[in-house]
Formats: sequence, structure tokens, C-alpha cells
Amino acid sequence: MYRILKRWRLALTAAAGAAAAMLPGCGSVPLPPAENVVNAPSAPAAQAPNPANVPDAVVQAGATPVTGTRASGAATARAYRADAASHVYGLNKDRIFKGRLPPLLYAIGVLQVDLDAQGRVRSLNWMRRPSHAPEVVAEIERTVRAAAPYPAPARMGKVVWTDTWLWHKSGRFQLDTLTEGQD
Repeated sequence: MYRILKRWRLALTAAAGAAAAMLPGCGSVPLPPAENVVNAPSAPAAQAPNPANVPDAVVQAGATPVTGTRASGAATARAYRADAASHVYGLNKDRIFKGRLPPLLYAIGVLQVDLDAQGRVRSLNWMRRPSHAPEVVAEIERTVRAAAPYPAPARMGKVVWTDTWLWHKSGRFQLDTLTEGQD
């Protein structure tokens, strides 16, 4: 039994080494230089104003809201969420619910947004549609489409951004990615 395990380990090690040797050009895609960013704020992210009430942790991570297109350095769809949510917040400063949300919300919806390599919206897919509030569904879809183009998913080529929309009866909202919590 020991010999079989030892041979199996040697075979796996050899296969992994051969695969690594065949893929010398594969690796992470370098981020674009800062000079190629379009319409980015001139001040560093930590010094940039925070008019959209984006949580400090997101601002310090460098995912500040912007009004133009830029590249996202996110390597996964989950990491991309902060960039997309910050982008929406930056374009909808007056519509963001400030502070903790009340315990009962008017509507909650979960939306998947399929984005191409340039950050353009390809399609929308509701995972949880607030069917009791069709006006909220229409407004969220309009908001998502109006915010395009989103930060280009440079390291992924394309991405499906999934987020939960937390909608207050006042018409203001928060995204789950950047929520300030709920009472």
C-alpha cells in the first residue's frame, strides 16, 4: 500500500511539474498603470472626499466612487462587487440611504448584472425580484443601465456582478455590499 501511495505522489508531482513548465506565460494579469485611468480623481483614494457616504473600509481599500470608466483590479466576481457598488453609489449620491436601515424595508431584490470586458451591461437577471413593487424593479433596472459603463473587469475579461438592493419606502437605497447595517 505504501509503494502505491509513493508512486501516486511521484506521478502527481511529475504531472504538476510538467504542467507548470508548459505554462510559463500564464499568471496574473498586471494592472494598468495609473496614467491610463480615465476621469479618476487626482487626489489619492484615502484623501478623496466621501460624498456618497461609502463606508470608510471601502474608501481605504481604494474602491472609491467614480463617474467615469476605469479598470477594476478585482480577480473574482466577489471582489468586483465593491468596485461596482462604489460606482453606483458615486453616481447616485442623493439616492443613497444614509445610516442604518430600519428593520422593515419596502423592497429587497437580488440582481445579477452581466458585464462585458468594457464594463457595459449585457443582461440583467433577477434572482429575487420584489414582485410586490414593480416600480422598484423598473427603477433598479434603470439605475443599473444608467450607471454603465462600470469599471472594466480587466483581470477577468467579463463578470457577473450580483448584489442585493435594499430599498427604503422613501425611494433611497443601499447595496448589501456597502450597507451600513440594519436596526
